[in-house]
Amino acid sequence: MNAVTSNQTFSKGKVLVVMSGAHLLEMPDNKVYATGYYLNELATPLRALIKAGYTPVFASPNGDAPTMDASSNDAKFFGNDNAKRMETLRFIDSFEGLRHPLKLSDVAGQTQSYAAVFVPGGHAPMVDLVKDKDLGKILLSFHETRRPTALICHGPMALLSTLPQTETFDKALNAGDMASLPALAQGWPYAGYKIAVFSKAEELQIEHPQLGGRAPYYNDEALKAAGAQIQNAESWKPNAVVDREVITGQQPFSDTAFADALIAQLEKAGK
Repeated sequence: MNAVTSNQTFSKGKVLVVMSGAHLLEMPDNKVYATGYYLNELATPLRALIKAGYTPVFASPNGDAPTMDASSNDAKFFGNDNAKRMETLRFIDSFEGLRHPLKLSDVAGQTQSYAAVFVPGGHAPMVDLVKDKDLGKILLSFHETRRPTALICHGPMALLSTLPQTETFDKALNAGDMASLPALAQGWPYAGYKIAVFSKAEELQIEHPQLGGRAPYYNDEALKAAGAQIQNAESWKPNAVVDREVITGQQPFSDTAFADALIAQLEKAGK
């Protein structure tokens, strides 16, 4: 029961919250960035889900507890309201299931009990979720049944886990072999989907001041090479995109629009 984190006496259903277990992002030039989930990208949708009557259940690739990206512990992501930032830290700390997530392999065969799946951002999904085969099975089950599949910021990279050649694609991507990606992406279930994701323009702005070096690759270029239709807005402006069962948000400042779109799709699916 540790993975279920709600005291609600009535629930409309469970939502699977997939967390990366990665703590470090390896970058070119032997640089390393301490990564994890982004605080508001996790908290804002969680609040909306719980308020709407849904129960979050956390899972990660190996059942490892996720870490927070320290860069996200910043009042600028909370309307410059430091009290709200502190309250959000307490809110996230209240989830016992976040400290003891399920293993994705244990969830893969029983996804029918979940109303939706949600993947928060931070750079961490670029490390493990992008090529996790258990996650690929999970996402495919949601895709085949058209259940809401919500991913924000760098989270949409997890959609690449459904590629038939996901590990080969990931190796080529990290090697900078962009020309090989379209062929390696053959059979991707999300080809043609409209997707918002952290943009190259946004990544370039934070590389040296925040990451301390160049990113391994750019999310929008990777997803476009796989066959997605990138629907990004101006840098740092709220942007949420819905295409069929997939809900995506561009970056941290899209958290509220993204959460609202997720709840709307859940309510629509429940009718």
